[in-house]
Amino acid sequence: MENQYCKVGSVTSILAENQAITLLEYQYQCFMERAANIKYGNTRLREFFESKAEKTKKKLDELS
Repeated sequence: MENQYCKVGSVTSILAENQAITLLEYQYQCFMERAANIKYGNTRLREFFESKAEKTKKKLDELS
C-alpha cells in the first residue's frame, strides 16, 4: 500500500486582487457583526473580533 498525503490546513492563495478585496470586505463585515452581537457577556471575545476587524480593515486599505 502506498503512502498518501493530504494537505490539511493548506492555504490556497487568491490571485485576483478583486477577489481578495471582496473576501476581505466580507470578513470585515462578519467580524464587526460578531463583535456587535456580543453585548454583555464576554468582553474579551468582543475585543478579539474587533481586533480581527481592525487588522482586516488595514489589509483592505493597503489593497485599495
